[in-house]
Amino acid sequence: MRRFVIPLVVLLAAGCGQLGRSPEDVAAADARKAAERAGDRVYDSRVRPARDMGHRAADLDGVEVMRVTGVSTAGDGVRLVLRTEGTAPEGGWFPSSTVTVRRCFELRFSTTTEWRHYGTRQVPCPSGAPLAFPPWPKTPEIPFERLGKALPRVPKGGRADEAKIRAAVASLRLDPAIRREFAARGDVVGVALTVKPYGSDVFDCVLARVAPGRTNVWTPPRMQRMAGEGGCGAGNAVDPLPPPH
Repeated sequence: MRRFVIPLVVLLAAGCGQLGRSPEDVAAADARKAAERAGDRVYDSRVRPARDMGHRAADLDGVEVMRVTGVSTAGDGVRLVLRTEGTAPEGGWFPSSTVTVRRCFELRFSTTTEWRHYGTRQVPCPSGAPLAFPPWPKTPEIPFERLGKALPRVPKGGRADEAKIRAAVASLRLDPAIRREFAARGDVVGVALTVKPYGSDVFDCVLARVAPGRTNVWTPPRMQRMAGEGGCGAGNAVDPLPPPH
């Protein structure tokens, strides 16, 4: 008889947890949790346009964006109405089917909103189809390999020629969005090619150092490519920063 005690206790505990709640209520609570998880993924303490916040939510699996109000996360912030799905077992102690519901919840995001404090509340679902968003702007690719092949090699005892290096970079016909920076110090010339992906605080950049006897091309570590870190400047190409710890 002893071996049946634990399963019985587990069944009783599960039953007590659902006591007085219909499968629809349990499924609706599951849909609320899905909306709150979406809020955790969309949350950003920085200033973001309202449309970007909606777009971020629409990119999540199982989330439909039904309404976006506000201008940006600054000031009064942005309100999103998200439609999510929840499920719950149906059939008493031995569920034989599943109840599925779809519910809408309004969440507010602003620069003063704390994580997991979105004021999530259930609202009537707006009529019509979910909002559709165009693809995110593409970030032009910096031609790492082609840069390395185009740059001149300087023999030992020679001196890097900035004019020739500028011409080599110009021959790549880079996308106008890619910023070019050059710096010369002594016999060395540094090159920095940088572009900022839309909505990101981390730059894409490739550095090159043309020096007598050696030409190097590399991408700095992510930490150095963050805004304000200076890792994507031509100065870092001439005199590279030590790797972050």
